[in-house]
Amino acid sequence: MPDCNSNYESEINDGKNARNVKCKFCSSTILTPSTASFTSFEFQLPLIRQSKSNEQNPESECVSLFWSVSDMFTFQNVGFSNTVGNNKYLTCADCEAGPIGYHDIPSKMSYVALSRVVHC
Repeated sequence: MPDCNSNYESEINDGKNARNVKCKFCSSTILTPSTASFTSFEFQLPLIRQSKSNEQNPESECVSLFWSVSDMFTFQNVGFSNTVGNNKYLTCADCEAGPIGYHDIPSKMSYVALSRVVHC
C-alpha cells in the first residue's frame, strides 16, 4: 500500500489537493493533484455502512471538510447515484464504496469529503 495520509493540513497546497485523492477501500484514483479546491462547510452525508433496517431513513454524519470540483469530468474515477432531492451521491466507480461525497445539481458543484478518502 502506498504511503497514505490523513493529516489534512499537509494535503492542501495553495488551496488545492497536493496529492492524489484515492478510494480508501480499493485505492482507485479519484482526483489527481491540483484538480480540486479545499472548502469547509457542514453537510449531512449518509454513512457508508447502513443497516438494512434503515433503508427508508438512512443514518448520516455531519461532514465539514471537502474537495470541491466544478466540472464532473475532472474526476478520474467516480460514480453518481440516482437523484436524491437536489443531490447525487458520489461513489468510487471501481468498488462502488460510498458515498464519498455529493454532487449539488443546482450549482453543478461536486464535493468529496476528506474523511471518506485517502491522500497518496
